[in-house]
Amino acid sequence: MTASQARPDVFTVHYVLKNKIGELVDTSEGSEPLHFVYGSPEIIEGIQQAVKDRNVGDCLEVTVPPAMAYGEPKPELVRKVPRSLFEGVENLQVGMKFQTNTGDEAQIVQVVGIDGNLVRVDANHPLAGFTLYFDLEIVGRREATEDEVAQGRPLF
Repeated sequence: MTASQARPDVFTVHYVLKNKIGELVDTSEGSEPLHFVYGSPEIIEGIQQAVKDRNVGDCLEVTVPPAMAYGEPKPELVRKVPRSLFEGVENLQVGMKFQTNTGDEAQIVQVVGIDGNLVRVDANHPLAGFTLYFDLEIVGRREATEDEVAQGRPLF
């Protein structure tokens, strides 16, 4: 990185996430705010675009369509697997979530159906396909360190 290239900023943001009828889905209220390096793939594009040219103290109402959040649900991420994969799980129920370690990374799947010896699991993000409604308050903004840029996340 040359001297003329500025490093991205680290944003600290309190958020309230609601669904389309105004019900609370998630919030940072009463806990740690969200910390992220601008441009990190770990934070949805809609939040990053909303805070891009904003400053500490700014409060925003942001509507984030699926394309700028978790995308549309992918049918190929819903599949049937043998119930035997859940050996040791007593009382397997729809709605239960499990972490799998297939391939190079861990994945969270949710049980969405049980039909005898077959269990239907969904690996889509739970918010895939949804428009998200955020109230955001920017409570911190500073230039990222070189280490933070390299790791793609704030270091505290």
